[in-house]
Amino acid sequence: MNYRERLKDKKRIVIKIGSSSLTHPETGRLNLRKLEVLARELSDLRSQGKDVILVSSGAVATGVAALGMKEKPTELKTKQACAAVGQARLIMIYQKLFLEYNQPSAQILMTKNTMVNNVNRKNAQNTFNELLDLGVIPIVNENDSISTYELQSLEKFGDNDTLSAVVAALVQADLLILLSDIDGLFTDDPNINPDARFIDLVENLDEEFLEMGKSTSKSSVGTGGMATKLTAARIASAAGVDMVIANGADFHIIHKITEGRDYGTLFVGQSKEEFYLIDIIDKLL
Repeated sequence: MNYRERLKDKKRIVIKIGSSSLTHPETGRLNLRKLEVLARELSDLRSQGKDVILVSSGAVATGVAALGMKEKPTELKTKQACAAVGQARLIMIYQKLFLEYNQPSAQILMTKNTMVNNVNRKNAQNTFNELLDLGVIPIVNENDSISTYELQSLEKFGDNDTLSAVVAALVQADLLILLSDIDGLFTDDPNINPDARFIDLVENLDEEFLEMGKSTSKSSVGTGGMATKLTAARIASAAGVDMVIANGADFHIIHKITEGRDYGTLFVGQSKEEFYLIDIIDKLL
């Protein structure tokens, strides 16, 4: 079976962008030219009749730059303050860029409690579905200003990689695309081991692949490495969602992936028949 060819027919797509893909490495400030490309790519997916959800990191990094800090703070309350400033600025820029294409967007901030509480989870699901029915692109992030799961205890939530997979499962997406500063899954860290082999396709995410989940992120502005991406792959796979890990250096890669071209590592989603989102969350988060 040509799994790549199937990507052309995906109708509901969640795209996660890491902080390192949104900012200039020299300054940590937003890369506005890349954001313009991102807005155009996602708006064009909507023009094709596809549902699109953007899970965007970058609030803390944007706040750090806006407040004139020279480096990312280590104290929790300062990180949360940076997130509050940065999230407001980030969503303002997104909305301005999307409006150039007459594409409405919305902000959804989530915490782990959004998912583990049955009422909150159903309300979130209803909100997502209604926004998508209205042709809106929801822009999702962890509510860093009040939540400490991502900022303080990564092992409890796992950053926006895991959040994007949970969102994909919640809305019954067809495809999840994770864009970061890595090309995909390798047998070892390619920055250290020159013999590391790139893996194009994962049909069954077994323990052998999970053992490869060493952190390969070189970024100082992001929080996730390969381990969190494989956690996301486990959630997406269990929910029957195909997932691609690819390099976000050039956001034109989005339409190339959705056209079925051979970019990144493709994880094939499994059967949804026995999938229960809350059970997956309890096991992994």
